[in-house]
Amino acid sequence: MRVLVTGGAGYIGSVSVELLVEAGHEVTVLDDLSTGHRGAVSARAKLEVGTYGDTAAVTTLLEKNRIEAILHCAAKSIVGESMTDPGKYFRENVGGGVALLEAMRATKVRRIVFSSTAATYGMPERTPIVEADPVRPINAYGETKRIVESAIGWYCRAYGLRSVILRYFNVAGATVEHGEMHVPETHLIPALLEAVAEGRQATIFGDDYPTPDGTCIRDYIHVEDLALAHLKALEATAHNDKRTGPSSGPTEALICNLGNGKGFSNRQVVRAVEAATGRSLGVKIGPRRPGDPPILVASADKANEVLGWKPRLGSLDEMIGSAWAWKQSHPSGYR
Repeated sequence: MRVLVTGGAGYIGSVSVELLVEAGHEVTVLDDLSTGHRGAVSARAKLEVGTYGDTAAVTTLLEKNRIEAILHCAAKSIVGESMTDPGKYFRENVGGGVALLEAMRATKVRRIVFSSTAATYGMPERTPIVEADPVRPINAYGETKRIVESAIGWYCRAYGLRSVILRYFNVAGATVEHGEMHVPETHLIPALLEAVAEGRQATIFGDDYPTPDGTCIRDYIHVEDLALAHLKALEATAHNDKRTGPSSGPTEALICNLGNGKGFSNRQVVRAVEAATGRSLGVKIGPRRPGDPPILVASADKANEVLGWKPRLGSLDEMIGSAWAWKQSHPSGYR
């Protein structure tokens, strides 16, 4: 199929593009390169530099490239920043998301996979979290994702959109070609690896949470497993695939969690980083970050049952080991 990947020059997007082209799909990447990297885009994909928030421009792009389906990975995604500058997140994530949906409506592109987040659940009532649990975000980032999920649901009902919404948890790891590179780095595993490489202390935010060792517990998923889920989800949006509704008339978004079903505390991640790199890591404790819930762990049973997906690279050793290998082979990141 001909697929548009928004944010395809970013960490998750670039790995997904890598897998899509390997599977034989024709891929166009739309990225404004504000946080993505031109060098991260597969040579077998076409890069269009621009924003998904411009309905007219995206409409033209969809028509020009005869796009059949969209993988929407692009978003502002730093929880702390979303709490201090929520306007930026509502403009980019919500305004841009609706603009993209309008371009789809104008061009009759009816297939979309949306990268959502566990942050939509807020403070979960139970662990592991299932898709039917309440969505009550406690940070602006999660709220913007919840709103776009809702918008997709209404477009399904009104325009017959065929969609899969994937709520995934912390993503880590790398392939041989693609890894995680942000400036500044805010995600725990790459931040710890960066600290190891530079021989400096790292910071853990909060050690007084109601968890066994006082630090946050998170479910981690390997980025390669996530990319595979994207591929399976896109296949499920086919016109005659009953998983995303009838072939005509109103449909309903298919929502699936993606995770390992087990959590690791920040202190456990620190120890795993030390084991993978063979180096000791000095850690200091910083204050809690606003909007961080103590525990987020997924039940991915639905993704397994409906999409036929389950994580293959579920250990911290595999995730951190691959991320460290990529960092060592790409000391300057993407050129």
